[in-house]
Amino acid sequence: MLILLAVLSACKSHSGTDDSHRGGDDSGPADTDTDVSDTNDTTDTTDTVDTVDTDRTEAVCQRWNDDRANRSEGNWSGSTGTCDAGDIPEDARDRVITLINMYRFFADLPPVDHVASKDGPAQECALMMTANGQLNHFPPSSWNCYSSEGAGAAGMSNIASLAAVGAVDVYMTDWGNDTTIGHRRWILSNSLDPLGIGSTSSFSCLTVIGGGGNANAAYTAWPPPGPFPLDGMNPSGWETIDNTGWTVQSDSIDLSAATVTVTDGGVDRPVHVDVLLSGYGSYSAIRFLPDGWTSSLDHTYHVTVNGISTPIEYDVTFVDCG
Repeated sequence: MLILLAVLSACKSHSGTDDSHRGGDDSGPADTDTDVSDTNDTTDTTDTVDTVDTDRTEAVCQRWNDDRANRSEGNWSGSTGTCDAGDIPEDARDRVITLINMYRFFADLPPVDHVASKDGPAQECALMMTANGQLNHFPPSSWNCYSSEGAGAAGMSNIASLAAVGAVDVYMTDWGNDTTIGHRRWILSNSLDPLGIGSTSSFSCLTVIGGGGNANAAYTAWPPPGPFPLDGMNPSGWETIDNTGWTVQSDSIDLSAATVTVTDGGVDRPVHVDVLLSGYGSYSAIRFLPDGWTSSLDHTYHVTVNGISTPIEYDVTFVDCG
């Protein structure tokens, strides 16, 4: 089964208002891989989970297990034959929000919600993608089941060739979007909220652009600081974040010259860094990929980001949430 994703950019001011849009399915100049040296002399913590806050670990694992217990999509009531957008059960939309808010909780970001005024256009968007069997942020008026409302939502959404609940995990892994990791960055965006959710049984649209959220996080890292379920590195079962990239995004820190050092129990873990295209859920962002190693259970990885105005340091510990 081939799952396709498409993500749109919106250049954001720090106030969260839309300044402009740049379209396309993650097209643009190739990222530049940078070999990261270990010139930053950092003193690492131990590589065992014993140093992690037990209460936080319990909270993270409870959210991981409880919020993912029911990921059913429900039944779509529409039809491409009659160009009826139909709808999905409201509890299916609730499950989408539950998963998004779980991931935002891990990253210490505030929860978000969806609104009916955005759900309707997103539903028309999902119908159009389904009727034409492809993804397009700017669908032509010649498309089957075309509507201006659906087309407008397509230009404001993460879109995927699978139903809405299952799409959330895939957005967080975000394979195939090496120059942006845009789906993940939008879900972790300071400006996210409220969303629109539209879905059929095979395509979905998640409206993320144009939100009024004001999280004001100085930076957001993924995987995030603190305890994190090792299973969260590959939640969809398709690809691991070690292969698509760990990320740091910010609306206030220019990361374009950033260098990254990762250590595990004081041992250097080499990575290479890509500067990501601007405007996909954040002003600036990088990804860094493990070079010859993979994330391991009960290990704490100390991450240091230098070459920026405000250096960043944090620890990620991978835990077993059962």
